[in-house]
Amino acid sequence: MGNVEKTYDWKAIVDRLNQYLKIKTIPIGMKMFEKKEDMEAIPKIRRPKSIHTTDQIVAQASRLGWTVGITAEDLVGAQCQVVLGLHPRNEEWLSGEQMAGVWFENQQDSAKHQREMTVVPHGKYEAMAVAPLVSNRIADPDICLIYGTPGQMILFINGLQWRNFEKFEWSVVGESSCADSWGRALATRKPSLSIPCFAERRFGGVLDDELLMALSPEDLLKALDGLEALSKNGMRYPIPQYGIQMDVQAGLEVTYGKRK
Repeated sequence: MGNVEKTYDWKAIVDRLNQYLKIKTIPIGMKMFEKKEDMEAIPKIRRPKSIHTTDQIVAQASRLGWTVGITAEDLVGAQCQVVLGLHPRNEEWLSGEQMAGVWFENQQDSAKHQREMTVVPHGKYEAMAVAPLVSNRIADPDICLIYGTPGQMILFINGLQWRNFEKFEWSVVGESSCADSWGRALATRKPSLSIPCFAERRFGGVLDDELLMALSPEDLLKALDGLEALSKNGMRYPIPQYGIQMDVQAGLEVTYGKRK
């Protein structure tokens, strides 16, 4: 989404992420393209031969390690397309007619859901691509996508908050929660945590214990620096359980005693 391509050492970055959090799913990058031809110029890019959800495209990168590019025509319908800015938020989409009686009691609630989704503005982009960060096929992604357990994610958030603390307040639209992750991160450039929805788990292979963090490369680097500092203070993953009936004073002394 920026005009100047930045350079990152993705192998070193992912090595640090695995060192501190032991991430199991492949961390990937996502980038929007104003011209389809620029997306298709990515080395070894795969183009879908059938219709998919965006969840499936993301999963092909994060579960299989593929580099995949899409346009609106590759996606199953407007619900996926709108999140990426590849289709307008027109009257038909905003009506929520397709979701009424399926995910929401009535069309009024369904329409409210559509209005509340955070999406990329329409009209600028023709295509999107995803790839494993370590492949370096998308050298300067707009956002990075990282799946992890709640335990991994809270430490990751702690890393983001180590320097220049910020209280994070994240939305949950329920179904179509890709709007809470890559939609919001692409639109706002802010770190965005989501609870992956039914469709992401059914069609995108997201596991039952996984959350999704979407954020800019700059915020990923900030989080890693914070995780490094926390690790030096003894806050590491996996988080060892202390015991629910033990005297807590000895455990707290390890972390806070030296601060007295």
